Amino acid sequence: MELGAAGMRRSASHNSLSGSDDFDLTHLLNKPRINVERQRSFDDRSLSDVSYSGGHARGGGGFDGMYSPGGGLRSLVGTPASSALHSFEPHPIVGDAWEALRRSLVFFRGQPLGTIAAFDHASEEVLNYDQGVYGYPIEIQSLFFMALRCALLMLKHDAEGKDFVERIATRLHALSYHMRSYFWLDFQQLNDIYRYKTEEYSHTAVNKFNVIPDSIPDWLFDFMPCEGGFFVGNVSPARMDFRWFALGNMIAIVSSLATPEQSMAIMDLIEERWEELIGEMPLKICYPAIENHEWRIVTGCDPKNTRWSYHNGGSWPVLLWLLTAASIKTGQPQIARRAIDLAERRLLKDGWPEYYDGKLGKYVGKQARKFQTWSIAGYLVAKMLLEDPSHLGMIALEEDKAMKPVLRRSASWTN
Repeated sequence: MELGAAGMRRSASHNSLSGSDDFDLTHLLNKPRINVERQRSFDDRSLSDVSYSGGHARGGGGFDGMYSPGGGLRSLVGTPASSALHSFEPHPIVGDAWEALRRSLVFFRGQPLGTIAAFDHASEEVLNYDQGVYGYPIEIQSLFFMALRCALLMLKHDAEGKDFVERIATRLHALSYHMRSYFWLDFQQLNDIYRYKTEEYSHTAVNKFNVIPDSIPDWLFDFMPCEGGFFVGNVSPARMDFRWFALGNMIAIVSSLATPEQSMAIMDLIEERWEELIGEMPLKICYPAIENHEWRIVTGCDPKNTRWSYHNGGSWPVLLWLLTAASIKTGQPQIARRAIDLAERRLLKDGWPEYYDGKLGKYVGKQARKFQTWSIAGYLVAKMLLEDPSHLGMIALEEDKAMKPVLRRSASWTN
């Protein structure tokens, strides 16, 4: 929860930014394991246990893999908790990160209530702001998918909740099929689109969105490796946004919107295109940047979103925790370690910036706030996930086999 500066001034007599010296976040360094007890109202049944004809659930334990026999959370990919838990020596900047996070807390009557977005000593303002999101890009689709799956877990499977369960399950099947079929792009699919015929209008059409092959941007042919793939930014009639968006692809892995094969392909892409997507500061929020005439049209000449800056190809340290979660879930924690090592060289020295600019993410963003709360928190969560991968069970969902679509080519497809 975040509070606006005006709201904090109105209640100044009762709250402060770091008002309680008794509230010390650094004690969590010694107790990184978080014990979470939750009521699983859906009885840990997977989506495949829902009968669409009668709406009754069959027995099963699709999410039992998230819990250890003792009731604690464990990794979904069988990665054990660190055997050297008590000998773990945090990086020197970890303590500074906890202290910076503590300073961002907002207190009300002595109790922590939330955080401000950034506590920048160079600015006279206490920063808090909201930003609108429009359309249905990959980020919205992935977050919506995860929200639906979480709702399915929280709903009671009784007479009152049965209708909601059935509707959510039906929507999840349709959404997963749509995303895995039409948003997914790898080398083979790119080659297929390149050879698409246009103006197909029957239900047997292969080019269902009438994508014009000449609309494929030149950069994509060199960017796409033979091994690897990703969910594109958006799909609409006669047009695809072929750009890479980090948040949508990472959430797709964590939520299991991506199949295991697609998840591995996304991580393969990151390794193959490390310089473009990670550079000197992880992680590119999108790639590539738009510029020139396209920048003028799409952003309205927004001075904050110039090429390789902010939301237009900027590098955002907050995304470290999602990259780490995706790395652990796919059994490739070395990717996260490599990215975190890069971030640790700069974050504290640069004052925990909100974002970095430049094609490689080398420069502190031109309008980036310092001591950005989510940059600090993203780093700390990434470190805690690596130290004890069992924490992944709190934020990741297993694949539901019932949602894996059987993809068939239309009979009208010809090579």
